[in-house]
Amino acid sequence: MKTPHLLIVGYGNTLRSDDGVGPRLVEAVGTLRLPHVKTLICQQLSPEHSGAVSLAEVVIFVDAAVDAPHEVQWRELKPGPAAQLLAHAADPRTLLAFARDVFGHAPQAWWLTIPAVNLEFGEHLSPTTEAGYHEALVQIKLLAEQFCRIHEDKCLAVGHGG
Repeated sequence: MKTPHLLIVGYGNTLRSDDGVGPRLVEAVGTLRLPHVKTLICQQLSPEHSGAVSLAEVVIFVDAAVDAPHEVQWRELKPGPAAQLLAHAADPRTLLAFARDVFGHAPQAWWLTIPAVNLEFGEHLSPTTEAGYHEALVQIKLLAEQFCRIHEDKCLAVGHGG
């Protein structure tokens, strides 16, 4: 029996200051070793990631957002139309469409965006993005705990080893 898991995908360029908040956050989540949480870090989304996405019960895509309000935002995602599959998979909806059409399963998905104000070359987060990073990390921990409670019988059956 396949154990359900939560996949957290962080993407962005860690050499462009705030643009790297997705990979940085997901790296931090990985060090927590949360039960039934798997992580994937990449500079950009690509069709090759759709296999891992298709195996998850829930997936969270974490990215920097320059055009959004200065707050952490969660948006539910649905797979894009199949016609987009010929395009470069830079959008989580396209990746979900790949997972659905190639592997037969598109998981429940969320887009977690963290405000970004500085995309200059550098490796440090701005104060705004740093605050969003910490807020998002707390939210992901709470979500992981809730996910494990929902699947408590399976979490206990594998001793939280995920």
